[in-house]
Amino acid sequence: MNHRNPFSWWINKRSPVQILLIFYSIAVVLSTIIMSLPVIYQDDVAISFVDILFTAVSALSVTGLSTIVITDTLSTSGIIVLAFIMQLGAVGVMAIGTFIWLLLGKKIGLKERRLIMTDQNQTSFEGMVRLIKQIVYLLLTVELISFFILGTYFLQYFPTVGEAYLQGFFATISAVSNGGFDITGESLVLFKDDYFVQFINMILIIFGAIGFPVLIELKEYILSKLGKRGEVRFSLFSKVTTTTFFILIVIGALFIYILDVGHFFADKSWHEALFYAFFQSVTTRSGGLATMDVSQLTEQNHLFMSFLMFIGASPSSAGGGIRTTTFALVVIFIITFARGRRSIRIFNREVYEEDLLKAVTVTLLAIILVFISIILISVAEPYSLSQTLFEATSAFGTVGLSSGITSELSAFSKIILMFLMFIGRVGIITILFSFKTNKKSGNYHYPKEKMIIG
Repeated sequence: MNHRNPFSWWINKRSPVQILLIFYSIAVVLSTIIMSLPVIYQDDVAISFVDILFTAVSALSVTGLSTIVITDTLSTSGIIVLAFIMQLGAVGVMAIGTFIWLLLGKKIGLKERRLIMTDQNQTSFEGMVRLIKQIVYLLLTVELISFFILGTYFLQYFPTVGEAYLQGFFATISAVSNGGFDITGESLVLFKDDYFVQFINMILIIFGAIGFPVLIELKEYILSKLGKRGEVRFSLFSKVTTTTFFILIVIGALFIYILDVGHFFADKSWHEALFYAFFQSVTTRSGGLATMDVSQLTEQNHLFMSFLMFIGASPSSAGGGIRTTTFALVVIFIITFARGRRSIRIFNREVYEEDLLKAVTVTLLAIILVFISIILISVAEPYSLSQTLFEATSAFGTVGLSSGITSELSAFSKIILMFLMFIGRVGIITILFSFKTNKKSGNYHYPKEKMIIG
């Protein structure tokens, strides 16, 4: 035992998953402390500790649920700090730490690579440092381009150059990180008739939610076509997550329109209905921004959108939820089982049984977790079950859409939502593996016996 540094000894005894959870917990504490500073808020503004903590957790988990009106509460310094916390949450605590470490010229050891692997939900620590570099460079490049485009475009909406570019800066970070916060005071409702702004935001939300490995493979593929790389083959992960991602967007937009065709969309033109439906479908992946007041939609649409938010974004992205590949594997498993087959086959590849078990476990635990949360919030609050479900799935999927009750919730319910946001960001598998021990199971088996199922 190292008596000189007991903390270092204690950390070395933890697994990478446990260390990752500790780092994220420390990030929550530090973010809360920073968000408590007077310079963060406008003059004569005071909010409770629970609301400060809620804002910090929501930003770090890139959710966007808020108990305060950002534009009426935070100063310019506070807005910039909030954007930085969202950026940290989007890329991941370990990714940002690694990049800073690299800039300082430090060597990344095996343990650090394992932590990066856990944070980015990867299956191998080979090439982890290169992955982090590519993620950070891709994000910064896209954000810089978007900041310039949106900031310049917003000159027609806002009275000063400074305000226009501040709006462009924050809107870019919020969309790319899937953070869902806004400083307009009404999300993107101000741009409900501006299809250019909506289109740019949809592209940025997809960029942040589809998964960093997919973006890197796409970049390598484009370079290969330009003759700057050898032949590139898309991985099974990229094929499954991209297919599932865009199928969910199309089906989501279709059902969002159908479920409100006689209500919200009744007086809308075809192009208005198209952009409203598609934007809402895209934002349920994890974006949290909105071009409408979602409380105007029917209860049936709230239930359907809750389902989309529960699925969430793709693995190794800025989003939460059970993730698209988890949903895809569970659906394919059900179809395969119904047809009497044993192995799961996708795109001429077979899926490992371990990955299937993870997908089923994550789905079941997520259902149980959200179900218990809904019960607890329903006991404490007077709101309808559909409103409670909407808030819970929005928190778990780190989406940030709200039926308008977030600021009215009790401290107890806010704590439950914070718990859901935190788990939604770090992932259920990470939480589960934090309880894993290094104790080896015995090399023996008990007799097997059939069970009656169904």
